[in-house]
Amino acid sequence: MARWNTIARGVALGAVASLALAACSSGGGTSTTSASSAMSSAPSAQGALKVGTLLPLTGSLAFLGPPEVAGVKLAINEINAAGGVFGSPVQEIDTDSSDTTQPQITSQSVSKMIGDNVGAIIGAASSSVTLNVVDDVAAAKTVMISPANTSTALSGYSPFYFRVAPPDTVQGNALANVILKDGYKNIGILVFNDDYGTSLRDVVEKTIEAAGGSITYGKKGQEFDPAASNFSSDVQAILATNPEAIALISFDQAKQIIPELVSAGFDTSKLYLVDGNTSDFSKDFQAGTLTGAKGTIPGANASADFKKLLDGANGSTLSSYAYGPESYDATMLVALAALKGGAGDGVTIQANMAAVSGANGGTECTGWVACSDLIKKGEDITYKSVSGSGPFNAQNDPSSAYIGVYQYGADNVPAWTEAVFGKVPTA
Repeated sequence: MARWNTIARGVALGAVASLALAACSSGGGTSTTSASSAMSSAPSAQGALKVGTLLPLTGSLAFLGPPEVAGVKLAINEINAAGGVFGSPVQEIDTDSSDTTQPQITSQSVSKMIGDNVGAIIGAASSSVTLNVVDDVAAAKTVMISPANTSTALSGYSPFYFRVAPPDTVQGNALANVILKDGYKNIGILVFNDDYGTSLRDVVEKTIEAAGGSITYGKKGQEFDPAASNFSSDVQAILATNPEAIALISFDQAKQIIPELVSAGFDTSKLYLVDGNTSDFSKDFQAGTLTGAKGTIPGANASADFKKLLDGANGSTLSSYAYGPESYDATMLVALAALKGGAGDGVTIQANMAAVSGANGGTECTGWVACSDLIKKGEDITYKSVSGSGPFNAQNDPSSAYIGVYQYGADNVPAWTEAVFGKVPTA
């Protein structure tokens, strides 16, 4: 089980704000001298560092695409403003992951990036999408680092696979404890038949039952088809068990399921969402539809300053910032690992990922200039992430992480309320 502590809002905001400000000053405020130094003293290497992205531009997780792409661009812009890696700008190759209903898109994207000799791929957002292609990526000896995968099936999956988001052992535990803290013990779970969904459901179920509660609906064999066009029968089935509260574990299917729950008379202040569907529904539902509903998203709450940086990288104001900080961190870790190893190929990056994350200890640093300067001096570093995730453990998961808790107002927009910190179990 994860160990939990509620982090006061001011502490969490202050910590992340200081990280974002450090990142901002490191990127935008780099002097000409620093940039020249970065280019002249970097280890020699063949060619530029190439980073690919496998993120959802279409499909049921497309709402997560913009902040994730912005996080990658923000990091690469910061690195390139300081002279790049090995004296050359980092090259970014963007592709679409789509979702599991469009596997050919994912496969084509991966083939393209491997053909372009990228050293690392940032993505995918969906655990199931990653599981469909991670073997091909690993076989090509290319690093794959996800900002958003949470399935427990991916813990220690491959030496070439890493993630910044914590496994469901952390989010599932946090979500269940939020529900229990609100006074509900007999819980129904509407979960789709997807590796991400069932993995998260299993942890919620275990935590609820360990606390003396029960799962009225949503156990193994009671999942719904993610490709279904209508979910009324699923809603009727769960409501027939009279749950005190409902956890909805899905992606974009929530846009169809929530109106069904409302039509059936369910009190949505007793509805709990997860990172796959805790999004801005202001344009989808009538005002007040989700008042009081809660959701969880891995990662500390990004500060206002960091959100502005993500908006700048996106070119306009984002409607969601979910996994933007994690995407920034993933890109930074890849570039720092390449710099430390002296080359941008996947084997070199893989060999240095744990070290730059701080798995072996080292001087704490944030942002490209501060961290790269230390590496060029021959020092070990601990990259202090903007997302709040800890150094990689032996399974290439973050050793610790924050889970943000959000609550919906009458505008159907989730607002951050607190962050919960958890250690990631390794067994």
